[in-house]
Amino acid sequence: MSRSLVLQLDVPSSPEYIAIVRLIVASVASARRQLADERVDDLKLAVSEACTNAIEANRSVRPDAPVHVEIWESPDRLEICIEDAGPGFDLDKLEAPPPVTDPERLNFERGLGIPLIRTLVDQVIFVRREKGTSVRMTVFGGPQDGDDTGAISIDVSSLPTLSGFSGMSGATAPANPPAQDG
Repeated sequence: MSRSLVLQLDVPSSPEYIAIVRLIVASVASARRQLADERVDDLKLAVSEACTNAIEANRSVRPDAPVHVEIWESPDRLEICIEDAGPGFDLDKLEAPPPVTDPERLNFERGLGIPLIRTLVDQVIFVRREKGTSVRMTVFGGPQDGDDTGAISIDVSSLPTLSGFSGMSGATAPANPPAQDG
């Protein structure tokens, strides 16, 4: 199976950037894959959860470390990889939430992200690395209009800057941005 990198970017470990990552992933999924709107919404929520976990992990040891995002595709799937530089965790030692019917579930405020990600995407792999964790989420669906070739270019120069940050390193941008109307 041939797999190609569509886009990669690094965003600061700050919650306001989750919306940007979610928007980019949703745009790629909608434009390049045959996915129902509900599946794109599921993917956006899974990406939000993975980014939130990555931000928390980075802030615990290296607050200045970016969250690294990659989008890969092959003929039958789209893969989103979210990486952090945190201390990692042992999946086998995660506390399972109480059953939905247990009243104690109402007091269980944390730890629902990973079970939620597992529910929302077709496949998820957690890889503990020497310096951080990689979460690879996969949704299955063929390419739009039978065309799954070519990289996406995103012009990030027109995005408003957020405090202390002037761009997204690693994002692919066109050499000649389109002229702005107006």
